[in-house]
Amino acid sequence: MSNNANAEHVASYYAATSNPSPERAALVGDIECEVCVVGAGFTGISSALHLVEQGRRVVVLEAARVGFGASGRNGGQIVNSYSRDMDVIEAKYGTGTARALGDMAFEGNRIIRERIRHYAIACDLKNGNLFAACNRKQFEGLREHKALWERFGNHELELLEGEAYRREVGSARYVGALVDHSGGHLHPLNLVLGQAAAFASLGGVIHEQTPVIAVEHGERVTLRTPQGSVRAERVVMAGNAYLQGVLPELESKSMPCGTQIITTEPLPEALRRELIPNDMAVEDCNYLLDYYRFTADGRLLYGGGVNYGGQDPTDIAAVIRPKMLKTFPQLAEVRIDFAWSGNFLMTLNRLPQFGRLNDNVYYAQGYSGHGVTCSHLAGKLIAEVIRGDSQRFDAFAGLPHLPFPGGRLLRVPLSALGAWYYATRDRLGW
Repeated sequence: MSNNANAEHVASYYAATSNPSPERAALVGDIECEVCVVGAGFTGISSALHLVEQGRRVVVLEAARVGFGASGRNGGQIVNSYSRDMDVIEAKYGTGTARALGDMAFEGNRIIRERIRHYAIACDLKNGNLFAACNRKQFEGLREHKALWERFGNHELELLEGEAYRREVGSARYVGALVDHSGGHLHPLNLVLGQAAAFASLGGVIHEQTPVIAVEHGERVTLRTPQGSVRAERVVMAGNAYLQGVLPELESKSMPCGTQIITTEPLPEALRRELIPNDMAVEDCNYLLDYYRFTADGRLLYGGGVNYGGQDPTDIAAVIRPKMLKTFPQLAEVRIDFAWSGNFLMTLNRLPQFGRLNDNVYYAQGYSGHGVTCSHLAGKLIAEVIRGDSQRFDAFAGLPHLPFPGGRLLRVPLSALGAWYYATRDRLGW
């Protein structure tokens, strides 16, 4: 895991409004446990919480702080399914695989809500998200999308054709929309902090500021850290885009990508009702999509853009503010209070990568922009496979994990070229 010694949360709206959370001591010395989880984001903490609920002795190692990576920086949207939907999965991998993954496509959403209820996590949960079509082709895609999700059991969808979408979004950019009433949005950093607190309350141990610098495989796995080690019967690698230099066999099959977010000053209630009347989360249907929503204190949180390879732009607000004004020109004089970026992990086929290394090391990564819900599903499936029930985990593990063409040297320019092609198609409405 990358060495972020003494790293704190990025200066974001989420960090500025996070619930109190203790600083957890770095690991010093040599310890043993049943399961060691590497990474204290959604995947790692979800896995750890499910495992400690089974009565297992679990230790989490985090290179920085709980929620330091994508889990504490993302758009906070509860979006169902995967970055590639079941029709694509069915066409490429068959009906059986599509049915198996389709049966789990809406489960991450339910897990999040169950965790919030059960552990009384204060994370500003609100209901509803909306997919906005920028042209007729995208709208017809939403019509097909609705039929597909209904086939797999989501019957909380509403198609808004033509001007009907203005009931939900006060922007002239769109030609229609699809509302998923089962979706929603929340404060992601507070969600992961709340789950970490629940894990600790059940006897789980978290060591922050503790990067893993080496993994020694064997009947028991040894994880080396700067000041100690952990010997574990099972290991869960959950570092995602922030897991670097430890398991190179995984790095060639994924690529960190940066996305940027800004947050305005708090807006007057009348203006908020004009922009997003029913307080839903919104994303458009472009390949390089924009996404936005209101925070609990009335700020517009607006994100978009992708930097392949994960490099940050020098001026985030200069990149994202024009996107916001294209959607809501009435915000031209509004102040930007926060601007930050974070990395998510993209795979070549845009499907998550679950698997095993040496039988007792498990991993889940590469959600390709759908990490909020899928990471919570991953945590449950990892707990299932460690318990001895591998069927659902193996439905994902059976998907091919494809290396990027040209290896690490060419994956960034080739992906950027592909993104340019699809972005051009979006602009032209092809």
